[in-house]
Order: sequence, then C-alpha cells, then structure tokens
Amino acid sequence: MSSEVQKGPRALTVGRGDGRIWGMSSAERLSRIYRRLDLVETPAVDLSHPVVAVDAGWVFDESLIKALAGREGAVLVDDAGRAVAVHAPADLAYAASEALAAGNDPAGLDPRFTRLTALELGSAYNSALRKREPPVLERLTPETVRAVEKRLFQGSYKGVTDFVTKYVWPAPARVVTRWCALAKMTPNQVTFIGFVMVLAATWLFWHGHFGWGLVCAWIMTFLDTVDGKLARVTLTSSKWGNVFDHGIDLVHPPFWWWAWFVGVYAVGQEIPYAALSLAIVVGGYVAQRVEEGIFLALFKLEMHAWRPFDSFFRLITARRNPNLILLTGCAMVGRPDLGFTLVAIWTAVCFVVHAIQILQGLMAPKGSIQSWLAK
Repeated sequence: MSSEVQKGPRALTVGRGDGRIWGMSSAERLSRIYRRLDLVETPAVDLSHPVVAVDAGWVFDESLIKALAGREGAVLVDDAGRAVAVHAPADLAYAASEALAAGNDPAGLDPRFTRLTALELGSAYNSALRKREPPVLERLTPETVRAVEKRLFQGSYKGVTDFVTKYVWPAPARVVTRWCALAKMTPNQVTFIGFVMVLAATWLFWHGHFGWGLVCAWIMTFLDTVDGKLARVTLTSSKWGNVFDHGIDLVHPPFWWWAWFVGVYAVGQEIPYAALSLAIVVGGYVAQRVEEGIFLALFKLEMHAWRPFDSFFRLITARRNPNLILLTGCAMVGRPDLGFTLVAIWTAVCFVVHAIQILQGLMAPKGSIQSWLAK
C-alpha cells in the first residue's frame, strides 16, 4: 500500500439502507466505491486520520465520494438539506461521524465545515460518458429501490452514442442488466458471450446466411450495451474488462463487412465497383476512427461531444449499428448487395463530414473548442 493511501482519509460507513440495489446492499456498494478510490475502509474512527463518513441510507454517485475524499471539511447534504456524508479532519472525526450516524448535521460542530449540495460538490458534466446529468444522490428505502436502480442505470449510459444504443436498447438492457446482476454474472462473462456472437455472425455472413447472421450481430450489439452498464452499476469495471470490451468493439466491424461482401457473392449476387466498394467500407471505417483520434489529439476533446450537430451526427454516423440498420433493411427485401453499396456510400459521406469537422476545429479560435454539454 502506498504512503499516499496510508496518509489519506479513512472511509467509514454509518447507518444502513433498507433494500438491495443491483444485488448489493448499500454498504456493500459503498465498500466497492472505497476500493475503487483506494480509500482504506475502517469499522471505527481512526483518530490519527481524517475520515470520510458516509450514511448508507443514501445511494451515492462514485464521483461524489471521490470529490468528498479530496475536500476536507465538506459536509454533503441532499436536496432537503439533510447531511448524508462528511469529510472530517482527524480531531473532529469521531464527533462528526457520531453526529452523522445520529442523523444530526456535523456542520454545527466547527466553522471549518462547509455544507455542499451534490451539484456544488460534484459536477453535472461527465466527460467520460459525454453527458450532462446531476450526480446520483438518492434516499434508499424498500419503496425507492426500483427508482434508484433506474436512476443509476440512466447515469451509466453515454449521452452521445448511436441511435439504436440511445433510443432502442435502454429499456430491455435495464431488465437484462438486472438479471445479470442478480445472477452474479460478471461484465467479462457477458462480453465473452458477445464475442461468440461476433464469431458466429462473421461465419454466417461469409456463407451468405444473412438472416441468422443479423440475429447474432444484433444480439452482440445488445450485449455490448449490457456489459458496460453492468460494469458501471455494479462497480465491477476493470482495466482488463475495458480492454477486452473496447478491443472487440474496435476490431470486429471491418471483419463483418468483409464477410458480408463475400456472402453476397456466395448467394449469387454482385456488387457494383466491388473492389472500390470494399476498400471504402473497410478502409473508411479505419479512416474514420483515425479522424476521431486526430481530433482528440489536436483538441483534447471527443469529436462527437463538441457541438450539438456533432452529437446529433454520432447518432447516424457510419459505425456498426447504423450500418447494421442499412444491411438489415436490404437483407429483408432480398438485396444484401444493395445494403453493402449503401454502407459504402454512407461511409464515404461520413468520412468527408469528419474531415470537415477537423478543418473547422483547426479554424476555430484557440482555446474555444469545448463540449457544448459542459457549458
């Protein structure tokens, strides 16, 4: 254990929450947050260290606990003004934690304490998820369990993503995510099932079995939503899981498009300007990801989080799910060849749009590029 962790505040959970969320008690969820933040949890106040005392009767966004741990003297209050957590200096650690456990306000103990709401302590903008949403701070009772779970699930969703992920998958994904949490499935297990679907879809596309291939492909895209949400709501994300999940997401689409191309010929159809179309679809996918990387390197901001138009265009840009919509529609009318051509055209259009976005960024005044969601 590092010396920084040794010298940092201790974490103490007081009170209790009535109900289990995503298969966990509130205290268990807090313990996971402490571990993720490298806070040493203690069953009793250690008078040689400051203490971050948290009432388990509320459910907290991880970002709030992180912000509280970095702000000694802060008292976090809910919307009704009730004190729910405190970061007390060592000399006041015992008195502050006892006051919090008794339902009293630690801020009255010493003028060094400052009462802060969730928005004053944390931030409404989440750069990792590219969204603007207040951090979660909800009272936990048997009656509020489902509402709290729904709130946490919504909080785990990216604000800027494609049309299917944003508008079609949320309702069924929340149900399946809850099943997985109760069954103690890990996000990596869900990701592995998705990987099997990737392989199955690739083989089926290659042999011209487009219907069953699309079934496997859409199952994979759905599970790709579930595994990330499961990791976030159960606080079980890991570096390996992140690499496993995002690695599959990044690599598999060109193989699907190549397999679809081969499958079109397997069923006796042809694609106009075949070599050029294949180069645009496969090479265009890679080129667009390079464009996004260039924008991020130049401006330290995700391209799709810059302006309202950029976020809108992410809904339909030529990535996996929008392309699958085109392929599915054409396969349903017996024209997988036309589906591939439409994907090639749309990929070329999106490549040009992304190139224009980079040029606009280069022409913008220095320091002016920031997410519209953060304003």
